[in-house]
Amino acid sequence: MSRTVYVNGEYLPEEEAKVSIFDRGFLMADGVYEVTSVLDGKLVDFEGHAKRLERSLGELEMKAPCTTGELLEIHRELVARNGIEEGMIYLQITRGSPGDRDFVFPDPETTAPTIVLFTQNKPGLADNPVAKQGISVISIEDIRWGRRDIKTVQLLYPSMGKMMAKKAGADDAWLVEDGKVTEGTSNNAYIVKGGKIITRALSNDILHGITRAAVLRFAREAQMEVEERSFSIEEAQGADEAFFTSASAFVMPVVKIDGAEVGTGKPGPVAARLREIYLDESRKTAI
Repeated sequence: MSRTVYVNGEYLPEEEAKVSIFDRGFLMADGVYEVTSVLDGKLVDFEGHAKRLERSLGELEMKAPCTTGELLEIHRELVARNGIEEGMIYLQITRGSPGDRDFVFPDPETTAPTIVLFTQNKPGLADNPVAKQGISVISIEDIRWGRRDIKTVQLLYPSMGKMMAKKAGADDAWLVEDGKVTEGTSNNAYIVKGGKIITRALSNDILHGITRAAVLRFAREAQMEVEERSFSIEEAQGADEAFFTSASAFVMPVVKIDGAEVGTGKPGPVAARLREIYLDESRKTAI
């Protein structure tokens, strides 16, 4: 059965959804996006995603196509129309299609942005068996642009990184710049040493993960020690545990880095506990 999607104010069957060939998102990756998880038919961390979206739009001098309240209603309507119990809602806003192709930005007051939302049904998202066995990652050079804190649709290199990992027989890739891990292709990276959770501090170098913020808050509330600093691949390989966080994977253990087993080579207790806490607390606060 066809999904119902949302395009510029209309709910449509996915086969009828259309965007202009002159849309700047298509021509120049001139757009931003968010992905919100759905658990038990409710939205996880919606407020955080909405605030980050507002920030991304502001950094690119783009106009919001609707209010946060309207955006919430659109999300809920799509969940209801598509019967999503567990899954994700993908939102993309571009600068729109002001006319012919041009490098110069159009006036945001005279050009309507394009807004698109669609759902992905993912039964078993919370009970993903991969979380019980962990994943493997490779390291690759981070050659992305310098504003990774803006959640833009420029996802070609992350996509290439995932393909590099697949060709190497791994599950994903961690990006390295100046000898230090920045983040994963689509997630924030962590290690655990002596019970201490270590992850890179926020800056323009990494995405300000919504799941990251929640997980670190829950970790501190559980009296876990957190240190925000950079770490190398070698330090990660010698850690007791490693994991990543994202809106679609929550907390995912990493058990092998560049072929070297991390810790026991199996998911560790800190990552397992953080995943449990995150899922429990997210279900309580989902809207």
